Amino acid sequence: MSAVAINHFFGLPETIEKLILPISRSGESNNESRGRGSSNNIPIDILESPKDYIFYLDIPGISKSDIQVTVEEERTLVIKSNGKRKRDDDESEEGSKYIRLERRLAQNLVKKFRLPEDADMASVTAKYQQGVLTVVIKKLPPQPPKPKTVQIAVS
Repeated sequence: MSAVAINHFFGLPETIEKLILPISRSGESNNESRGRGSSNNIPIDILESPKDYIFYLDIPGISKSDIQVTVEEERTLVIKSNGKRKRDDDESEEGSKYIRLERRLAQNLVKKFRLPEDADMASVTAKYQQGVLTVVIKKLPPQPPKPKTVQIAVS
């Protein structure tokens, strides 16, 4: 389904559409986040306030040194982690084994988000606390429209 169809179907504002739709709509490949189930299953919340865009990403048990937050060309926020969460080694006792494993380990996490035009690319901050990565991107102040003078040709 195309981005235009999704926008029309859900009535998404353009700003929100740019944040939540996959980056592949610009023609780039998004293979890094597809096909690796753990990456797409990481929950994320995106909050737009009057002054900021705030991304909340749950990745418990990962060391903050294993998390990379970068801004790439074409206004793309990239969140990566190659870190592995350590499981409690309860199997060390002979005869012990896990009988159910539901908590996924985040491996090779790659999330990409296209940022809107009013995102200030120079003011990206990130903090990692109690398993939640918070990325804050300030908004640029609105630019007043520039008047344009058109020359009229006299024939």
